[in-house]
Amino acid sequence: MTVVVTTATEAELSELADVAAQTFPLACPPTVTADNIEKFVAANLSAQRFAGYLDDPDRAVFVAKRDGRILGYAMLIRGVPDDPDVQLAVTVRPAVELSKIYVLPQVHGGAVAAALMDAAVGYARDQRAECVWLGVNKENQRAQRFYTKHGFTVSGTKSFHLGAGVEHDYVMVRTL
Repeated sequence: MTVVVTTATEAELSELADVAAQTFPLACPPTVTADNIEKFVAANLSAQRFAGYLDDPDRAVFVAKRDGRILGYAMLIRGVPDDPDVQLAVTVRPAVELSKIYVLPQVHGGAVAAALMDAAVGYARDQRAECVWLGVNKENQRAQRFYTKHGFTVSGTKSFHLGAGVEHDYVMVRTL
């Protein structure tokens, strides 16, 4: 079956939020508390939040579907935040952040994540970015292998606040 990647729409917000709530915990190390995950999901991955993301001209949200069902999504943000660690790690400009790229566990290792990555890189090129960057938890080796396979290299580190906890991420960059 073919994977189709499209820009997310308002009609998909509920399903998108459900997929986000299912997939975000998969990227968290075992030390992250369920409470911190729940708070992050409620604050950042609700249908209402995704509606705001769709309205933000500096963001793009893509969904990957098969047979009309969302299997994963990616969110990109133009630019580099003021975070000094990210500023040091992302030296190529203009840049686009691959803020989120998650797929349901039953499609890990398949074409869904690769199709989303292709859409993300295509979006960055369309924005005339010189690089795509992302943060990935230092313990998430599976994701690191995926990003390395798609041309990303570690260029620094940053902290990520997850509820009451602080996680430590690698910053990975792919030049275009």
